[in-house]
Amino acid sequence: MTTPSEVDATPAVLPRRRVALLASVAVVVLAADVFSKIAAVAALEGREPLELLGGVLYLPLIRNGGAAFGLAEGWTAVLALIALAVVGFIGWIARKLRSAPWAVGLGMVLGGALGNLGDRIFRAPGPLRGHVVDFLSLFDPYGRVWPVFNLADSAICVGGVLIVTMALLQRDYDGTRAVKKEAKR
Repeated sequence: MTTPSEVDATPAVLPRRRVALLASVAVVVLAADVFSKIAAVAALEGREPLELLGGVLYLPLIRNGGAAFGLAEGWTAVLALIALAVVGFIGWIARKLRSAPWAVGLGMVLGGALGNLGDRIFRAPGPLRGHVVDFLSLFDPYGRVWPVFNLADSAICVGGVLIVTMALLQRDYDGTRAVKKEAKR
């Protein structure tokens, strides 16, 4: 459903608004991720995990050289290149972006990808080998119930769920609604 402002918007204005929304979401996610990692390293380095919310959430400090769920350990350079490809793809798709939910989802994925990419580039043990700072653990201080994660990981997952939901609802990023081939017959 379109809003009156979308109907009146010229074809060039709407994509700019959606790209601005995407960029704004990405900047907020990236800033939250960077600042939370700085705070986590400052507060948790060399300490035992902190228990919060009666054991629902723990704050351990883990440096992850792999991908989510402990996969691809030692493939940091490849993961960095994949993140760069994701960033490039989002930049490419943004020029046709006309859907606000897609803009939010893509902005979350972009901000999260940039947050973890920054770790891989700038953190020890060195460029394109850096380990991602993870510091959130559910129900267990050492990630035995759910893998230890960070805000970037959360944003990537939530953004991905939003994008998949939009695809399942047949809402395309360019603002059109997919029509089943059977319905056209």
